[in-house]
Amino acid sequence: MLLLLSNYMNKKPLILITNDDGITAPGIRALVEAVKEFGEVVIIAPDSPQSAMGHAITINKPLRVDSTDLYGDIMSYHCSGTPVDCVKLAHHQVLDRLPDLVLSGINHGSNAAINVIYSGTMSAAVEAAVEGIPAIGFSLQDYSYHADFSLCVPFIKQIVSKVLSNKMPEGTLLNVNFPKGEIKGLKVCRQAKSKWKEDFDERTDPTGRKYFWLIGNFINMDNGNDTDEAALAENYASIVPTQFDLTAYKSLDTIKSWF
Repeated sequence: MLLLLSNYMNKKPLILITNDDGITAPGIRALVEAVKEFGEVVIIAPDSPQSAMGHAITINKPLRVDSTDLYGDIMSYHCSGTPVDCVKLAHHQVLDRLPDLVLSGINHGSNAAINVIYSGTMSAAVEAAVEGIPAIGFSLQDYSYHADFSLCVPFIKQIVSKVLSNKMPEGTLLNVNFPKGEIKGLKVCRQAKSKWKEDFDERTDPTGRKYFWLIGNFINMDNGNDTDEAALAENYASIVPTQFDLTAYKSLDTIKSWF
């Protein structure tokens, strides 16, 4: 049982930070540095990379959470599970009250367009939103471990400040993506219609057994100038209000008419 934080918190906002690249990733360290001035920060992140885990949770093996001194005097833990596991454990075991804000990232690589449904980064933020907690997922269009997150910092501060000072609409979270390099500003957008054109590369291991490796190319099928992909192409950071209610409201009447 982890030590609860009743004696640790004060009137400052409680900010939970997680990610899917693992607790040692440069992206989460940049996020911590960007927002620690806004309140009391607690970090609970996977102990190893968990990219493309989506909303996976751990149900068939033990979950372990251990404290770490990686972030000095900031209370931080690494978890053997997924990003969603981290948020669930924070809510039910580590913290004695709901955070005022959950931040996930900064992801190494884009989570714009269709990538949002595969993303462990965004699923952690979605899990927080399910619990009624304001949440933001941050991603940078650079998959390199040595990506430069410094240009994102002033925009992260601006977005976090706005979210803390305004009430997030019910059932909503933010999916924020930054272009690689120059960032001209922020644009609130819709999610672009897109897909991955995928294939499986058939290979043979040293023992002669066949295996497959997923490969593919991202296809943007949306020519609109109001999408996240359009904003990123023009070197703007995209902010997409996102929801976890997957009901296709536009199709409700059509489907009802079938029955």
